[in-house]
Amino acid sequence: MAAREHRTEPHLSRSPFGKIPAFEDGELTLFESRAISRYVLRKYGSGTRPDLLRESSLEESAMVDVWTEVEAQQYHPAISHIVRQCVIMPLIGGVRDQAVVDENVGKLGKVLDVYEARLSSSPYLAGDFFSLADLAHFAFTYCVMTGTEYASLLESRPSIRAWWGRIMDRPAVMKVAALIDLALLKPLWSAK
Repeated sequence: MAAREHRTEPHLSRSPFGKIPAFEDGELTLFESRAISRYVLRKYGSGTRPDLLRESSLEESAMVDVWTEVEAQQYHPAISHIVRQCVIMPLIGGVRDQAVVDENVGKLGKVLDVYEARLSSSPYLAGDFFSLADLAHFAFTYCVMTGTEYASLLESRPSIRAWWGRIMDRPAVMKVAALIDLALLKPLWSAK
């Protein structure tokens, strides 16, 4: 990413918008992380694993879809700018634009007010079950919580704090968090 290789061939043949990730499975090539997630869950997530899409229930799957869309359309645009400015830019030798951070902290705060209301009556976003709607929030939220000074945006809201705690208590999440620490956040912490 720092070398901008994701915006050149051969990556552009896999992801025409020049963004990461891209995913290849045999002859199938996918881009867009939420589409990749749904594909992987449909192909490999059946059987003994939890149904993170809740496709056995039309109502539950609709709620997973709604909150996955909320993440994509409301949450992600704000939080991604914060992570990009506070975590990614220092790693690639850039300088934080605090005006961009401040603007998006305000936007994220408004989104989190809606989340706080939802999570005050439900342990997870889509209902009483952990789903892709919750999982889709993990990477950027983890970076904000552990790699920036803006964790209080979430921690100050009790229902969001409890929801985040439930997510972080999951064994698979703990494993992924350790990988993010090693790959992304440890260099940032070392620079401070």
